Amino acid sequence: MKRATTKLITFSKITTSSTFISRNYSNQITTCSSSLISIDSNNSKQCTNPLKPCSNSKVLLYKPYKTHQFQNNPSQNYSTHVQIPSNLPSRQRKIKERSKIEEDFEAAKSAEEMLQAFKDMEAIFDESELGLACLKIGLQLDQEGEDPEKILSFANRALAVFDDVENDNENENKNSSSSLLPVAMTLQLLGSTNYDLKKFNDALGCLNRANKILGRLENEGKYSVNDIKPILHAVQLELANVKVALGRREEGLENLRKALEIKEFLMGEDSKEVGNANRDLAEACVSILNFKEGLVYCLKALEIHLGLLGTNSVEVAHDRRLLGVIYTGLEEHEKALEQNQLAKNVLKNWGRTSDLLRAEIDAANMHIALGKFEVAINTLKGVVQSTEKDSENRALILITMGKALVHQEKFADAKRCLEIASTVLDKKEKLKPLQVSEAYMEISMQYETMNEFEIAISLLKRALALLEKLPQEQHSEGSVSARIGWLLLLTGKVTQAIPYLESAAETLKESFGSKHFGVGYIYNNLGAAYLELERPQSAAQMFAVAKDIMDVSLGPHHIDSIEACQNLSKAYAAMKSYPIAIEFQQKAVDAWAGHGGSAEDELKEARRLLEQLKVQARGASSKDYPTKALPLPHSTDATRGLLPPQPSSAIARQSG
Repeated sequence: MKRATTKLITFSKITTSSTFISRNYSNQITTCSSSLISIDSNNSKQCTNPLKPCSNSKVLLYKPYKTHQFQNNPSQNYSTHVQIPSNLPSRQRKIKERSKIEEDFEAAKSAEEMLQAFKDMEAIFDESELGLACLKIGLQLDQEGEDPEKILSFANRALAVFDDVENDNENENKNSSSSLLPVAMTLQLLGSTNYDLKKFNDALGCLNRANKILGRLENEGKYSVNDIKPILHAVQLELANVKVALGRREEGLENLRKALEIKEFLMGEDSKEVGNANRDLAEACVSILNFKEGLVYCLKALEIHLGLLGTNSVEVAHDRRLLGVIYTGLEEHEKALEQNQLAKNVLKNWGRTSDLLRAEIDAANMHIALGKFEVAINTLKGVVQSTEKDSENRALILITMGKALVHQEKFADAKRCLEIASTVLDKKEKLKPLQVSEAYMEISMQYETMNEFEIAISLLKRALALLEKLPQEQHSEGSVSARIGWLLLLTGKVTQAIPYLESAAETLKESFGSKHFGVGYIYNNLGAAYLELERPQSAAQMFAVAKDIMDVSLGPHHIDSIEACQNLSKAYAAMKSYPIAIEFQQKAVDAWAGHGGSAEDELKEARRLLEQLKVQARGASSKDYPTKALPLPHSTDATRGLLPPQPSSAIARQSG
C-alpha cells in the first residue's frame, strides 16, 4: 500500500489499538498533496471517501483559468505540457519530439517511468519549464515511499522554478495568484519530507508559508474552496505534527481543531471519518490531560458512530474505551467502568484479542482507583496466561499487578512483578523505545511509592536516555528530567538535582509555555535547591518566578501557590530582608484564611511563622522555618495506568 504524503500526528499516548490519528488520516487523506480535488457537494455521498479520487470529483490543473477532467492516476491530475508560443519558427520535427516526450511523461505510472521520461525532458526543455514535472516526480516518489532526500531534491527544484516565476510576475506588476496553488503543494511536500528527516524548523517554515498562501487564495476567492480545503487540511495536520515534535503541543492541538473543521466541511458533520477525527482530537486532549475538552469530542465521536454503525461496532468500542479513560481522568470511576465494560463486550464479539487485553488492563486500573485491589488482581490473573512470556502485554499486566500490590503494601510481591516486567522491557528498548520509556516511568512511580528512591531514579534515567533520542517526545523528556531533579532534591543530592531541574524548566517552557503550572513547580524546586545551598538571592528569584506562574495558572489561593509564597518569604528572611519576608508571609496567612476550616492547621502554622519573622525583625534569631519543596506529581492513581506518565503535566498535588 502506498503511503500518504501527509505524516500525521500521534498526540495521544493511550495504549490502545483504537484508530490513532496517524492511522485514521493516513488512509483517508492519501491524495491531498498529490491532487487538488474538488468535491461535488451534491455527489460527495457517493464516494466512500470524498478525499480520495472518485469518478465525480474534479481537479484543478495548473494551466491558468482552465480545468480538466479528473484522471485515474491522482499524480497525473495536473498538466506538465508546456505551451509553445505561436510565433516560433516552424520546426515540425522539434515540436513533435517535445510533444512525444511530454506524452511519455504524462503516461508514466510509476516514479521509475517518470524519471526515465524526465531525463529526455531535461535535454530539451529549459529549467524554467520543468517546475511542475519536478513536483509531480516528488509527489510520486513520496507516494512510493522513496528516499526523503531524493524527494527533497525534486521538491526544492520545483520550488525554485515557481519562486522565479513569482518574482518575474512581481517585477512586471502581474497578478500572480493563479500560480500560487502549485507553490502551496510544493511547500506542503517539503514540510512533510523535512519532518521525515527530522528537520523540524525547516518543515515549520515551509508549512507556515503554505498555510499563508492557501489562506490568501481562499480569501481572494479565485479558486473554489473545494480545491483549496483538501490541501489546507493536509497542511494543518503537518503543522500539528511538526509543532508536537518541537514541543509546542498546545499549538499543535489548535491545528488539529482547524483540521477537524475542514474535514467537517469536506465530508459532512455526521460522516464516519468525522467521527474518527473527533475521537482523534479527544485523544490529543487527553494526552495533555485536558479531560474536559476531550470529553466533548469523544461524546461527539460516539454519537456519530452509534448513529451510523450501531452499538456493536468496533469504532463504537474504541470510542467507549477512550471515554472510560476520560472519565477516569475526571475521577468519575463508575462511569469509566461502565464504558469499559460496554467496550469489552463488543471487542469480545469481534474477536479483537489485543484490544480486549488492553481494555482489561484499563479495567484493572479503574478498580485500583476505586480501591478494589483484589478485583484488579483477579482481573489481571484472568488474562495474563493468554500472553506470551516475553511480550510487551505481559509486562504491562505485571506492572499493573505490581501497582495493585503496592497499594496493598505487599511490597515483596510487587517488586517481583516489577522486576520481571523490567527484564522483559529491557529486551525491547531498541524496538519500542517510546513504549518502554513510558513503562519505565510507571515502574519508577511504584518504587517511589515504596520509598525505593535509588531504583526509581535509575529507571527514570533509563527512560530519559531513550526519550533523548526521540525529538518529538521533548515534553516527556522534560517531565522525566523534572521528576529526577525532584527525587534527587528529596534525597539530599541537591547539587545533582539542579542541572536536571534547569533542563526541565527550559524544555517544558518550550512544550507548554512559560506560564504552565508544571513549569512553576520546577522553579519552586530550583528555589528550594538554591536555598539549601545557601544561595538565598538565587532562591528568591526562582521562588518569585514560581509564584508568578502559579498565581496565573492555579490562582493565588491554590495551596501550592500559597506554599510558593511562603517559600519566597523564607528566601527574603534568609537575606535578612524582613519587611519583604513579612509582607509575603502575611499574604500566605490571608490566603490560608480564605480556605476556612479545611485549612485550619495550615493557617495556624502560617501565623506562627509570621510571628517568628516579626521576632527576627526585632533582632532575635530563628531558623525554624522549613522550605516546602513541591514535587511534580504523577497524574492521579486513576489515570496513571491508562495514560503515559507525564509528571510535569499532571499536577495533582502530592503531600510530602
